[in-house]
Amino acid sequence: MLETALQSRWDNRPLDMPGLLEVLAHNSSRPRYAFMVLNLIAKAAGANGSAGPLIANDGEMLTVRDWLCDALAPMGHRDLRRHALVERVREEMVGKGGLPANLADAERAIETEVRARVRVSGKTNVSRAVSDLVRAGLLFRHYQGYCIDHHNRGGQRQAVYTLTPAARGLLQAETGPPAPRPRFRQASLPFG
Repeated sequence: MLETALQSRWDNRPLDMPGLLEVLAHNSSRPRYAFMVLNLIAKAAGANGSAGPLIANDGEMLTVRDWLCDALAPMGHRDLRRHALVERVREEMVGKGGLPANLADAERAIETEVRARVRVSGKTNVSRAVSDLVRAGLLFRHYQGYCIDHHNRGGQRQAVYTLTPAARGLLQAETGPPAPRPRFRQASLPFG
C-alpha cells in the first residue's frame, strides 16, 4: 500500500486534531459521526492498530460492525424517529399477538426487536462512515475469516479496520501514553 503523510489541506502542516477535523469535513458528509466511529475504532484497536473481526463485549463476541452499532445506538435514544420505531414495533407485536402479557417481558421483547432493527440500519451508517474514513486516508479496511484474508467481503469474511499510522499516532497522542507500570525487583521490600 502506498503510505503518504496526511497533511492539512491549506497550509501543508502535519496532521493535528484540527487538521484531522478538516480532513473529515472535506471527505465526509457527516464528519462528526465519522469522527465518533474513528474514535471508537481507535479505542478498540489492539497493539497493531487493528480492530476486528471480532470484539469481546460483556462476555459475547460481536463483529466489529455490530459492536460499533451497539456503541453508537445510545446517540439515538432521544430521536423522534426512535420513539416512532418503538411505537411501530409495539403495534406490530400487538397485531400479531406476539406481545407477552407481563408488562416487563413485553417491554424487553419490544426493546430486543428495536435493538435488532437499529443494528440493521446502523450497519449501513457505520459502513458509510468507514468508507469516508478510508477515502480520507485515516483507515484501511480488509476482510478476514473463512478461507483467506481478502480485500473483498464474502465467503464468511468479516471486516477488520486498521488505523493508518498518522491517525493512530494522533489519536494515541490525544489519549496520552499509557501510565508507566511500577517496576519491582525480586526480593526487594520497601521499608517505611
